[in-house]
Amino acid sequence: MAGGVVVNDAGGKTYPGHMTAFVFFTCLVASSGGLIFGYDIGISGGVTSMDSFLKQFFPSVYAQAEASKDANQYCKFNSQLLTLFTSSLYLAALATSFVAASVTRVFGRKWSMFCGGLTFLAGSALNGAATDVLMLILGRILLGIGVGFANQSVPLYLSEMAPAKIRGMLNIGFQLMTTIGILAANLINYATVSIEGGWGWRIGLGLAGVPALVITVGALALPDTPNSLIARGYHEDAKAVLVRIRGTDDVHEEYDDMVAASEEASSIEHPWRNILERKYRPQLTVAVLIPFFQQLTGINVIMFYAPVLFLTIGFGDDASLMSAVITGLVNMFATVVSIVSVDRLGRRALFLQGGTQMFISQIVVGTLIALQFGTAGVGEMSRSNAMLLVLFICLYVAGFAWSWGPLGWLVPSEVFSLEIRSAGQSIAVCVNMTLTFIIGQSFLSMLCTLKFGLFYFFAGWMFVMTVFIALFLPETKGVAIEEMNLVWSRHWFWGKYVSIEGTRHGSRRSTSV
Repeated sequence: MAGGVVVNDAGGKTYPGHMTAFVFFTCLVASSGGLIFGYDIGISGGVTSMDSFLKQFFPSVYAQAEASKDANQYCKFNSQLLTLFTSSLYLAALATSFVAASVTRVFGRKWSMFCGGLTFLAGSALNGAATDVLMLILGRILLGIGVGFANQSVPLYLSEMAPAKIRGMLNIGFQLMTTIGILAANLINYATVSIEGGWGWRIGLGLAGVPALVITVGALALPDTPNSLIARGYHEDAKAVLVRIRGTDDVHEEYDDMVAASEEASSIEHPWRNILERKYRPQLTVAVLIPFFQQLTGINVIMFYAPVLFLTIGFGDDASLMSAVITGLVNMFATVVSIVSVDRLGRRALFLQGGTQMFISQIVVGTLIALQFGTAGVGEMSRSNAMLLVLFICLYVAGFAWSWGPLGWLVPSEVFSLEIRSAGQSIAVCVNMTLTFIIGQSFLSMLCTLKFGLFYFFAGWMFVMTVFIALFLPETKGVAIEEMNLVWSRHWFWGKYVSIEGTRHGSRRSTSV
């Protein structure tokens, strides 16, 4: 489709555009922002299962774990200080998301990515050189600021740069990079756990600077998005970037639509207040509930506590880290399935299939642990049961990796109109980080209290969120971001909040289609 504008299945426009080398390069570099998020998820869970790390910074936890080797397996790592080390990052990311929204809107997407990489770099240096818990926590806070900036700007950048027909595929590059970061961290944990002298954890924490360097330097080489450039008054630069990313000079109508959308957005003085208006109710609901549900799948429990979880249910030190590597590999390859299929099968199909698979897997995992340890938490897992447990955890991770993992970031980033897009993305990041912090901080004590019932708790939420998707999420594949209101206006439930006539794009389309 070298030129012209066609009408897609939703009744909106699909503009000229295909995968050009320039689009691929910009989206690849921007996606590397996911590396810092994923690497941290993997590395923090690994080091907190290393004896040398626990002895130096959390001696009481180490003593408790040693003492409970033959006692209650559910409670052996229960420590609020240990969970604070992991979850303090998400509290910092939560606070940062509000500042990052303003930086992203006023200075552009690329400078927000740059800020994220720079602060993450500083945090990794502080953690790698840490001599006490205070240095560790301060380093985690800097890492959290970096994650807050990256998670705010990268999904927006990808959604705005990608042609509508392949927006899902390119946006999921962020999640693929996250899974690569997790896998790399798991491999580094496995390689460094047995280093003599017990300083292997320093390598793992310090190497977080590598993905931070990639996004920091990469951000300097990227152009900003046409939408952001237009909003900040750089109209000629915006048109030049649009021509390059679409691979054709025939961008006039898309450019005109972007300018019109920007003018409409600039008339909105208070996006945070406007987002509460009735006509934005569907988008606001999605921005809150999708990241809310994403964390209640229980995935971060599996990912950043995987080594601790496997240790808890009776795996040896090396075996627990190796099992985490296996789940990391599954996570990465299953994300590729999503990249290939999201713009063909659509968002809803992946959500529904993945949700069903995760629901079944959580039930099986909870039942296996219940049969082995009961409510007392005492017992030892046979090799066959342990392998079965890893299998169903892998099925669970695969289901997440082609559904709630990538789509939890993709869908909120693509449903907002320009005037409230930064505010909407900020809300999505804020909800995500709040839930990640709460679950990260409470998981080990919840495991101690609910025991195997914790997995049934997450399974119950999987059922709720799958029903929500089936009833309330419209299909958004192939729809230009500027046309998204049309999708909401035709939904059986949300149509009462969004009318075609009430939007500039909708009314123009209703007369032209």
